[in-house]
Amino acid sequence: MSKLVGTPGQTVGPFFHYGMPFLGGPQIAEPHSPGAIVLTGRVLDGEGQPIPDAMVEIWQRDADGSIPRARSVLRRENQMFSNPVHRESHGFTGFGRAATDDHGVYRFWTVNPGAGDDGSAPFFAAIVFARGLLNKLHTRIYLPENADALGADPLLSVLTDDERATMVATRDERGWLHHDIRLQGDGETVFLAFN
Repeated sequence: MSKLVGTPGQTVGPFFHYGMPFLGGPQIAEPHSPGAIVLTGRVLDGEGQPIPDAMVEIWQRDADGSIPRARSVLRRENQMFSNPVHRESHGFTGFGRAATDDHGVYRFWTVNPGAGDDGSAPFFAAIVFARGLLNKLHTRIYLPENADALGADPLLSVLTDDERATMVATRDERGWLHHDIRLQGDGETVFLAFN
């Protein structure tokens, strides 16, 4: 009897806009609710050009630093593939999915994640899917405000200043977080390996 092995990764896309996103995917929190923020940025290739058909998923702790326990169900209207998928949320789930637009821009409506009890600074866990990738890419997007927490973070503390800068967002006067994800080349985002 032969041994079964896992299916290897393969390139993905350009079908994200058709099959993967769902209505409400980027909306983790209600846009006008107390504490709501926007997390936005661009997905860029090695030449610094936007990737218009990428997809970004994020997972985060809630504002208190707790791991969300609320359930969210993705449901397709009438169970027909041509009908839109939407989220039936039963509270804050901490999960979102957004496709990039024609300018490579992704956008989420969420809340600032709180710090966990593991010593890590507040962050969004992000996964990037894009054409030409053999597997998805994992990274983190950290909040910029607390320099002490960033300096003590177990992951960030082992990176160089240049590497660390690729994982820390900036915040504008509206309170929006901005973070570009560069897939390769100068200023490449630090990506994490998972087995």
